[in-house]
Amino acid sequence: MKEQLERIYSLAVADIEKAASISELDEVRAKYLSRKGEFNEIKKNLKNLSDEDKRTVGSLANEITSKLETSIKAKHDKFYQIELNEKLSKEQIDVTLPGKFIPQGKVHPLTSTTNEIVSILQSLGFSVVESKDSPEVETEYFNFDMLNIPADHPARDVQDTFFTTVAPNVVLRSQTSGAQIHVMENQKPPIRVISPGRVYRNENINARKNNFFHQIEGLYVDKNITFGDLKGVLNEFIRIYFGASRPTRFRSSFFPFTEPSAEVDVQCIMCGGKGCKTCSGTGWLEVLGAGMVDPNVLKGVGIDPEIYSGFAFGMGVERLAMLKYAIDDIRLFFNDDVRFLKQF
Repeated sequence: MKEQLERIYSLAVADIEKAASISELDEVRAKYLSRKGEFNEIKKNLKNLSDEDKRTVGSLANEITSKLETSIKAKHDKFYQIELNEKLSKEQIDVTLPGKFIPQGKVHPLTSTTNEIVSILQSLGFSVVESKDSPEVETEYFNFDMLNIPADHPARDVQDTFFTTVAPNVVLRSQTSGAQIHVMENQKPPIRVISPGRVYRNENINARKNNFFHQIEGLYVDKNITFGDLKGVLNEFIRIYFGASRPTRFRSSFFPFTEPSAEVDVQCIMCGGKGCKTCSGTGWLEVLGAGMVDPNVLKGVGIDPEIYSGFAFGMGVERLAMLKYAIDDIRLFFNDDVRFLKQF
């Protein structure tokens, strides 16, 4: 049996030398070293030998098996390196060539502006209302009645408001101010909330106006709240958002749900206050309306105006984004023009 092992070993060495590829080496391995290989068949017959022969033949069989495995592995590694080098030489990459451009989505400028505004106001102590308290499809009760807007007010005309077919008194909200009614009906002061969202108005579309846009409503109700508190919050917001160098102004105004009321303008970034189509030649752009919450509004939601006072404000996200990024036409936000959007 010893001579048989040595003979098979010689044949195996010869076959390894003849192998010209990895696949041929695998065949050699299977022929001699697999379970059905010749060496394994000999090992099966060791049980028929004496103990001394078992030790001698078994040791020789293991030694030969180890040598063959070492030889096969060495030649396999050699073939593998040759094949790898050939593959690399055929698949060379010119690292000086420009890479392939893979377009990536970006946050829409209106979304990023909304996020920035919300972040600033949250840093000033405001929290975002729950979506259930700020629905886009609203009843006239919340959109007009409880905001002290009388039935004959022009804002309630079909020329200004989108009425739905759900019911005669159901509209697409024309401002986010209705959220303050939802909150005040379900929460007692102190209240300090903001409500970002989409609003709809039946207006002619031009460079400054669209019939669909975004607002952020703010409300603060507590004891001893004054107009000075309102100015302080808005001036701090404007300072953070625009920077201290941006000129602003408060103008007396009127809103049915606030008294006194004011509008806040920021100097037009497109013309530097000289007048252009974006600011209609005035040099200023209105960015928000504000005022002290009217006592009738507080009474309507069960808050005693003799004890509590508050202020509210509403700002247009598009207007603020236009000033932030020097955009002269509000319609660009809604055209889905990749050339415009990729700048952000």
